[in-house]
Amino acid sequence: MKVIICGAGQVGWQIARHLSGERNDVTVVDQDPDLVRRATDTLDVQGVAGFASYPNVLDKAGARDADMVIAATHSDEVNMVTCQVAHSVFGVNRKIARLRSQSYLDAIYSDLYRRDHMPIDVVISPEREVAAAALQRLSATAAFDTERFMEGQAHLLGILIDDDCPVVNTPLRQLTDLFSTLRAVVVGVRRDGALFAPAAGDQLFTGDQCYVFSHVDDVSRTMEIFGKKMAKQERIVMVGGGNVGLAVAKSLESRTTRVRTKIIEKSRACAEHAAEALERTIVLNGDGLDVSLLSEAGISRADAMLAVTDDDKTNMLAAVRAKAEGCPYAIALINDPTLVPMMEPLGIDAYINPRATTVSSILRHIRHGRVRAVYSIGDAEAEVIEAEVLSTSPIAGRQINEIDFPEGVLVGALRKGGKVIRPMGDTRIDEGDVIAIFALAKDVPEVERLMQVSIDFF
Repeated sequence: MKVIICGAGQVGWQIARHLSGERNDVTVVDQDPDLVRRATDTLDVQGVAGFASYPNVLDKAGARDADMVIAATHSDEVNMVTCQVAHSVFGVNRKIARLRSQSYLDAIYSDLYRRDHMPIDVVISPEREVAAAALQRLSATAAFDTERFMEGQAHLLGILIDDDCPVVNTPLRQLTDLFSTLRAVVVGVRRDGALFAPAAGDQLFTGDQCYVFSHVDDVSRTMEIFGKKMAKQERIVMVGGGNVGLAVAKSLESRTTRVRTKIIEKSRACAEHAAEALERTIVLNGDGLDVSLLSEAGISRADAMLAVTDDDKTNMLAAVRAKAEGCPYAIALINDPTLVPMMEPLGIDAYINPRATTVSSILRHIRHGRVRAVYSIGDAEAEVIEAEVLSTSPIAGRQINEIDFPEGVLVGALRKGGKVIRPMGDTRIDEGDVIAIFALAKDVPEVERLMQVSIDFF
């Protein structure tokens, strides 16, 4: 497939990395020659320096025979015009645009822009994706990472192994014997900075970060087995009242069970806008690092704190300060992945990576075949792919222990006839089943071959 990626920033580079690694014909376009050079030097892609919305630049990038254009520059207007030019001038079949402005999003989601007027097939909103990720983190407060699969029937949980974890130093194969009815599978472990798919004889050690697939009804029990306690989130303090904070607060207000939410926002204009848009949420204007203001917001009595400003360091410091003031659970929005290793030493419980959520969303929309969801783990170190098994797939009609999966691949969950089950070695995979697979980045192409799915346009 021939793909043009407009924007060679963090998101564009990661998408190019995924697509080029799977033997697609990828061309990266950016007005910054240095970013284009970085992409062409480190990835198997072609590069064009110039404004992505210019017809001559898209023509040079090969738009005349391109299958897809992904517009992920920093400008909403450039992204929209790029999709329009790709459609009107070159007849590109599939167009994806990343948009941030709430005004554009409101218009598009309300069908004000018809397809023939603004031909964008898929709109990706980083703020909405991040807000959804924040709400998922709040739903499983003892996990540092969470994602839902199989229409919410299965959850991927990121769990830090502490000294008091009941299953520390226990071979994973023994977990099946000890908890025979538990519908949970450990699919990934990060140890000393390296992520791997564990074997049945591997043990979990203190300090490990493990990724566990669990049936939705077994999430609480799974967390308890791994030494974590699930707590209700009835009082939440947020630092940052921008688009992300506002979206989270609105969602919390819409819940049937009341959640007392307070927002601290430094910008007076932004704080006033949030106060007008929200009904039951208290908005305080001031610095989220101010101890007295945190105290006024009731941080010591809060069940969780969420720092979602547009500055990574502010988010980290606000989370650390909240923990110091007695808040049991703190989540920080972190754009720079190099700061993530600092989370644990600083005592920050969980983080949200906007790049990872955006990349996951884009991948989810461009996977062809029967792929239902894709989630990117860490700094694009691994993917979790949920897909329906086709009759032509090499794995259809075979037991899991008969399939030659790569070492970096594990099956996390399987749905048969609407029922999610824990996959075992003798579990047979049939046509129509929905399977969730954890795969290290290098093994994703082989998973796609086995599943007979590929990156392709619809």
